[in-house]
Amino acid sequence: MKKAMLSTLAWAAFAFAAAGAVQAHDRGEQWTLANEYPANSLSGEGDAYFARLVAQKSQGKLSIVAMPDAKLGYKSREQLRAVADGRLAMADSFGGALGDEHPLFGLASLPFVAADVGRARDLYDIARAAYDAAFAGFNQKLLYATPWPPSGLWTKVPIASPGDIATLKIRTYDKAGTDVFARLGAKASVVSFTDLPAKLASGEIDAVLSSGDGGAGRKLWEHLPRFTAINYAIPLSFTTVNADRWKALDDATRDALMEAAAETEARQWRALDGRLAENYARMRENGMTIATDVSPELRMQLLEAATVAAREWAAKAGPEGRKLLERFSVR
Repeated sequence: MKKAMLSTLAWAAFAFAAAGAVQAHDRGEQWTLANEYPANSLSGEGDAYFARLVAQKSQGKLSIVAMPDAKLGYKSREQLRAVADGRLAMADSFGGALGDEHPLFGLASLPFVAADVGRARDLYDIARAAYDAAFAGFNQKLLYATPWPPSGLWTKVPIASPGDIATLKIRTYDKAGTDVFARLGAKASVVSFTDLPAKLASGEIDAVLSSGDGGAGRKLWEHLPRFTAINYAIPLSFTTVNADRWKALDDATRDALMEAAAETEARQWRALDGRLAENYARMRENGMTIATDVSPELRMQLLEAATVAAREWAAKAGPEGRKLLERFSVR
């Protein structure tokens, strides 16, 4: 009897495990999509939109779980390596933060290169194949890019002249930004968005270069009540997948993933229309003062500093980077 009972228990355990395997198969494969920015930033909204499309188009064979606000513990630069070695299946990473890993990732973040959304899209279209190749070098497939609204200055004090810039302890998001503001006398440093709240609260940082899009602004207006629209850059975030995970998918699921990516990218560029006005309205509702005019003297000195930064970027990016800028300049 004891033997029969053990046999019955063993069979029950096997049946339970088999049923779980079938259920897991029915649910399909599940990947997490890491992002250090908030869910209601433009990139966070894109993650959620993409996840819904993937579930629909793959008919449940693949599901994406969006993880905003650095819930998985990774910042954008760390995400690049984590996706490369398979610790993360996917990530939505801010391009400016990846520039030290490969200069090309910082192309869209170069100051005063793309003056408006149309030109920013032109630059992206010109560089898309180069982005693909650069991410392939980090064992990942580029799925889509998300543009951010134009970066401006979040400060405690009005910014009317180069002398005002010189008083700032400013957070930038890449080396080019640090160099630009350091040339104008500011104490500038690269700080990830995740680390900003603590540094603002302590006073280590008293100004931020950012669009402060969506929920990102909530972390800034608590400390910085003024925004100066200098139209610095329209940077990009990139959503990528580990190449090994990508290759392991069947053809139909890969097709579904790419269709979802293409639709998400189109949605992200469309969403940029009117986004700045929405952000400004939200900022004003939270007591912020917004300055949209910049003095000619400040504009001139910003452009001069930016020219030097772009030249240094091109030297690091090599012939490929210079050719991209040349193609863009004549388009």
